[in-house]
Amino acid sequence: MADGLLLDIDGVLVISWQAIDGALQAFETLRRADVPMRLVTNTTSRTREGITEALRSAGFPVQQDEVITVASAAAAYVTRSHPGARCLLLNSGDLTADLAGLTLVPSDTDPADVDMVLLGGAGPEFTYDALNHALACLLAGAELVALHRNLVWRTSAGLSLDTGAFVAGLEQAADIEAVVIGKPAPAMFAAGVSALGLSAERVAMVGDDLTSDVRGGMASGLIGVQVRTGKFREDQLHDAGPAPDVVLDSFADLPGWLGLA
Repeated sequence: MADGLLLDIDGVLVISWQAIDGALQAFETLRRADVPMRLVTNTTSRTREGITEALRSAGFPVQQDEVITVASAAAAYVTRSHPGARCLLLNSGDLTADLAGLTLVPSDTDPADVDMVLLGGAGPEFTYDALNHALACLLAGAELVALHRNLVWRTSAGLSLDTGAFVAGLEQAADIEAVVIGKPAPAMFAAGVSALGLSAERVAMVGDDLTSDVRGGMASGLIGVQVRTGKFREDQLHDAGPAPDVVLDSFADLPGWLGLA
């Protein structure tokens, strides 16, 4: 059993920012039981403030300091390792607030004047011209930093390509390796565990993405809890990778697993 929880958001609590069946009631049960929780997300379509507001609109009583975003983690990485770097950001949505302190250059900046290409969440902004310009910057010597490398994400219309597909293409084309900030990279899990003030082995990572959420968490010493919602596919449980520690039909079943319902 776990003493604290790290929760993915999209596909676990909500889909297209609408609460998944039973998720609100389960969240409220966990709140009443004072279970420590942090929400760790690779979501790049909204800032931490925007995510908090969206969750509250969906009915979840969350506080902004309970949300850990990949954009804020990326800003910390760039500030620490490449202070003053001129960053070309390609992202679907406005992350400016979570990237405070970084030098973001216009999309048409000469490739020679770009030190870093930041790839956020994929969307309509990932046009051929935009990706080709990013490639030119990489070939001119810029570093590639990906906020995450999720391959797909689920919307109300179904699965859509996400950043990971484009990261792989740029890595191959430029013959480089991206620095990845978000799950399954250890930094996000470490930040969540630290915020909870618990040891990793007493924290469960609850996610719909077997690779990024569950196996990533397990590799960092957490309990891996897979839910069968969001982008989950049953066939993934039978591949060659490690099995989740726990498989639940949905987040609604989490209080029962913890003995709270």
